[in-house]
Amino acid sequence: MANAKQTTFTAMRDGTREDYQRIGQHALEFGRRLPDRVLTHLSLLAGDTGGYAVDRLTHSLQTATRAQNDGRDEEYVVCALLHDIGDTLATANHADLAATILEPFVSEKNHWIVKQHAIFQGYYFFHHLGLDRDMRERFRDHEWFRDCAEFCEKYDQNSFDPEYETLPLEAFEPAVHRVFAAPRKSIYVPVEC
Repeated sequence: MANAKQTTFTAMRDGTREDYQRIGQHALEFGRRLPDRVLTHLSLLAGDTGGYAVDRLTHSLQTATRAQNDGRDEEYVVCALLHDIGDTLATANHADLAATILEPFVSEKNHWIVKQHAIFQGYYFFHHLGLDRDMRERFRDHEWFRDCAEFCEKYDQNSFDPEYETLPLEAFEPAVHRVFAAPRKSIYVPVEC
C-alpha cells in the first residue's frame, strides 16, 4: 500500500496537479534542510591537506575568517567559506560545483567570484606547473575582475597558515542558515506551492 504522503504514478506524465503539489511540499521541506546538508558536506574537507600546511576545511574556515575580520558582509563570508566545497566531488572543476550550490542564494557578483576563483588563484602558482599564470587575463574587461582578484589576494591564497587564529565551523553556522534560508531565484522548483 502506498504512503498517503507519496504519489502513486510510475511515470511523470501520469502525475496529477495534486501529485505535483504534494511533491512541491516535499521539495520545500527538503530545501529547508539544505543548510545542514551543506555544513555536513563542508565537514568532509577535514583531515585532507592536499599537501598544504592545513587541511581543506581549515583553509575554508580561514578564508571565511579573514573575510569576516575584514568586515565583509555575511553573504560574502559564506561564499568564502564554501568556495572550495567542491573539492571532494569535483576535483577538476571544484569552483563550478561551489558556484552551482551558491547560485540561487547569492548575488550575481558573489556567484561570479566563486565560479572564477580557481582561475584567478592560478596567478599564484600556475607558472610552477608549466601553466599560464595570467589565464585570468581573459576576464580583464569583466566588471568583477578586480573583485575576484581581491578575493584571491586577500582571503584565498594566504589561508594556509596553521598559526592563524581561525574561527570554528560552528561560528559560521547561523550565517549559512540565513544565506540559504530562501533562494533569490529559483530555476527549476517553485518556491511556493
